[in-house]
Amino acid sequence: MKTIIAACSQNLSGSRASIQTALRTLLAVPWPSQRDIRSALQLLAVLQWVLSFLLLGTVSLLLLIYLLFTGLWLVPVLYLAWIIFDWDTPEKGGRRLPCLRRWTVWKHFRDYFPVKLVKTHDLSPSHNYIIGSHPHGILCVGAFCNFITGSTGFEELFPGIRSFLTTLAGNFRLPVFREYLMSGGLCPVTRRAIGYLLSQKGTGNAVAIVIGGAAESLSCRPGVTTLILKNRKGFVRMALRHGAFLVPSFSFGENDLFRQVVFEEGSWMRSIQRRFQKMIGFAPCLFYGRGLTSSRSRGFLPYSRPITTVVGEPLAVPKVENPSRELVDRYHELYIRALLKLFNENKTKYGLAESDELHIL
Repeated sequence: MKTIIAACSQNLSGSRASIQTALRTLLAVPWPSQRDIRSALQLLAVLQWVLSFLLLGTVSLLLLIYLLFTGLWLVPVLYLAWIIFDWDTPEKGGRRLPCLRRWTVWKHFRDYFPVKLVKTHDLSPSHNYIIGSHPHGILCVGAFCNFITGSTGFEELFPGIRSFLTTLAGNFRLPVFREYLMSGGLCPVTRRAIGYLLSQKGTGNAVAIVIGGAAESLSCRPGVTTLILKNRKGFVRMALRHGAFLVPSFSFGENDLFRQVVFEEGSWMRSIQRRFQKMIGFAPCLFYGRGLTSSRSRGFLPYSRPITTVVGEPLAVPKVENPSRELVDRYHELYIRALLKLFNENKTKYGLAESDELHIL
């Protein structure tokens, strides 16, 4: 018996020593600093945003189709009935949820790059505005962060102004994804939707349009400042019809977030991209960014490069119900001049050289 007790005592002593050694080893490991925690939160914020835009609509659609063949078939049926009932809501101003626009995750999203909004002139709440957002980049990070989230202080910089951002109408046909988009103030880039915001919701509305669209994303690469704008005049016509002032804005650093394989004009891959763009509204791009575990690895997350969105001086536009082609051309030219002035006055402040020029195609 004494032998057994002695053996147990020895084992207990050994166990205590092992536990103490493990605790000392654990305490010796450095705890993550506040900076490490902030970096992790910023990375997670960007990850959820990228996955939402790339996968939320498709995954939701596949999930609802799957549920149709299970005991939960009533869920997709009821949701389909809801979409039919709610079909026109995106065209009528959407369904903004201020609490989601002020979501804390957007502050981490902003700080990852970081994104900054710069005001150069006041916007009066007694007018409506069309804000031209340039350049498109790959995922329009600057436009989304500044005009959809409240993280960069748009409402504080421009009191009395409600900002909206337009995107492809097809995105609002995807289940669940449509609710996600509308909650932030995104609307279809259609005449009906834009016209509603500029005529049926009073004044103080600013509709941001990424004018270059999918065609411009095909030329997106670091160090290149080329815009597709010369033949994009629909936004000017809309501004004239509703008397909405035109406001140029430029996001410096937008094209530095990803690396893209750019195919030359005339190549067969470029022609395929153009065909997809015409058929489905967006162009498939071959791009990459940083990986999830390391900034040196390749993945689908954007690089952390600073983005500064400068909002320029509003261009007063008269209200003309049926503007002539000459009038549209005149204000289109005035807008381009205002955009070039904004770019040239700010390029050296935000990472570009004095010799860099803005090319408009």
